[in-house]
Amino acid sequence: MNPESRLELRQLRYFVAVAEERHFGRAAQLLHMTQPPLSQTIQALEDMLDTPLFVRTKRSVALTPAGQALLPEAKRLLQQAASLPDLARRAATGASGLLSLSFISTADYSILPPLLQRFRARYPQVQIDLREATTDVQLEDLMQGKIDAGLLLPPLSDKASAVLDYLPVLSEPLVAALPAGFIRSKRAITLKTVRELPLIIFPRRIAPAFHDTILSCFRDAGVTPHIGQEAIQMQTIVGLVSAGMGMALVPQSVSNLQRPGVDYRALSGKIPLIETGLAWRRDNPSAVLRAFLDMTVLQPAT
Repeated sequence: MNPESRLELRQLRYFVAVAEERHFGRAAQLLHMTQPPLSQTIQALEDMLDTPLFVRTKRSVALTPAGQALLPEAKRLLQQAASLPDLARRAATGASGLLSLSFISTADYSILPPLLQRFRARYPQVQIDLREATTDVQLEDLMQGKIDAGLLLPPLSDKASAVLDYLPVLSEPLVAALPAGFIRSKRAITLKTVRELPLIIFPRRIAPAFHDTILSCFRDAGVTPHIGQEAIQMQTIVGLVSAGMGMALVPQSVSNLQRPGVDYRALSGKIPLIETGLAWRRDNPSAVLRAFLDMTVLQPAT
């Protein structure tokens, strides 16, 4: 092949027409052109490839071995080329592409499943990369552009707020996760009734505001909790409660995590609400992210 030559889709289209019709005249009619320029184009293609593609006689045209090998690849390239405009339109509107989304563990029991279900139903050709991560890790990843969006716990730090936008998605009360059978009644309880149980909580660095909210509940109840264990993931915290290691205060949606050995009880009195929201870089140009944000704004998973 001449290194300065360039294979054109037009040449492939003409080649496929002749190969399928097995006749230059019929192929020319199919292409709405006269036969001489069609023959010239095929000859130029053969010269470029430095091999004949057809065996020509006065009455018939047959593919050479090179022509037989080229035909399926030529069809594939033409089909791909035909799909390019639609591919570009879908990418521009967010209907295809990749969305990288991180989430805190509690979101897996509340807002994440319905959000994903609606988004997949509306944009089935978008690939979603899911990563479970704590709020502090998500904020760092968002600021570094490693992920598109994150379901996390507010508030954002001043440093994060300078580059990130935030949308509240869910507010829910805290409930007590207790070792099974510790409280027989199904009614709401006060923290004084469980003051003897060690508190299982996550380290403050993970989500300071959430950590402080939990401790404020004990302070308002006149109870000083004994922190028995710390764990990063909510599943681990509930697992430690199941093992009888203590009790925990968790968002209400975590009660969807039914673990043997754990009872969930509502708390009496004025209980603070725990907010979960969606954060993203405001300078992220991703059309897929915009589609996800538009859907979340229109149909929040509350």
